[in-house]
Amino acid sequence: MIGALRAVLGAACLWGSAMTAAGAETTYSLLEFDQLDGWAADDHSAALSVFQQTCRDLKDPDWGTLCAVAETQKPEGARAFFELFFRPVLIEDGSPALFTGYFEPELDGSRTRTARFKYPIYKKPPEARQGRWLPRRDILTSGVMEGRGLEIAWVDDPVELFFLQIQGSGRVKLPDGSSIRVGYGGANGHPYRSLGAELVRRGVYKAHQVSAQVIRNWVRRNPAAGRELLFHNPSYVFFREVRRVTAAEGPLGAMNRPVTALRSVAVDPAYVPLGSPVWLEKDGAGRMRRLMIAQDTGSAIKGAQRADIFFGTGDAAGQAAGQLKDPGRMVVLLPIQSSYDLLPEDI
Repeated sequence: MIGALRAVLGAACLWGSAMTAAGAETTYSLLEFDQLDGWAADDHSAALSVFQQTCRDLKDPDWGTLCAVAETQKPEGARAFFELFFRPVLIEDGSPALFTGYFEPELDGSRTRTARFKYPIYKKPPEARQGRWLPRRDILTSGVMEGRGLEIAWVDDPVELFFLQIQGSGRVKLPDGSSIRVGYGGANGHPYRSLGAELVRRGVYKAHQVSAQVIRNWVRRNPAAGRELLFHNPSYVFFREVRRVTAAEGPLGAMNRPVTALRSVAVDPAYVPLGSPVWLEKDGAGRMRRLMIAQDTGSAIKGAQRADIFFGTGDAAGQAAGQLKDPGRMVVLLPIQSSYDLLPEDI
């Protein structure tokens, strides 16, 4: 069966198309593995190990047998496994590829409020669980959250707390050297407003000058105006304490499994099935050719060629992730039958 399908799909550029809900045309081009730049040089066994962590959670029948085989694979057979059971599919929606990075922040904090640690990480209150609730300014200035035991921990930097909310998960390092992990626990229902875009609108910076670090520095240099700038974004993210993930593992992704630095990627599940392997050809500085696994999503990750690469935990990972904004190409590896189903009926 596999041999017959490979014969049918062996043309150099078979393709199909479909219409998305928004009306834009999505095209599917079936490729060969030798068309993937750098494929032979990658560490396929590292990607296989990450793939095995979430493959068992895939419910589609096309993945069932394939995942059972994946569980039995040894590292030295990783490349052959991917080449035997998958077909590279280039999915495009008319928008250029864009690769960015994300990370797991690590903040200094305490279980109790002190003179140093006075900015709370909040759990979601019951009244905020339905629809749109109070905006950021009211949550932090009206006293509505105080005295209710909603604090998970307290940290020493409101700017880093703001960016923790953007990332959606992170670690808090406690004074005794231990740490706690927090994950996304819901939001207040207000749309996110970009601080970078606001600084550009005010004429403070040009668009190409704005980065997360630039915003951090500006807020710290201008405490009063910086506090108001943070309030420009009415969206507010609440957290929950995550206890079942070990300190050595990454944060939980959209598949409720830990993500892995430089092998897990956030995608738009409207185009890329969660759990599927994806081949990234990232251009620009720090050129990257690597097999990753689609294990996460993000509110800003929209489009067939949009991906957010997980860089790990801490400041170094944050600096690397914050600098990434590059073009390239992303190719999804789909089970052979699934890729065959994408072809036009007249092929």
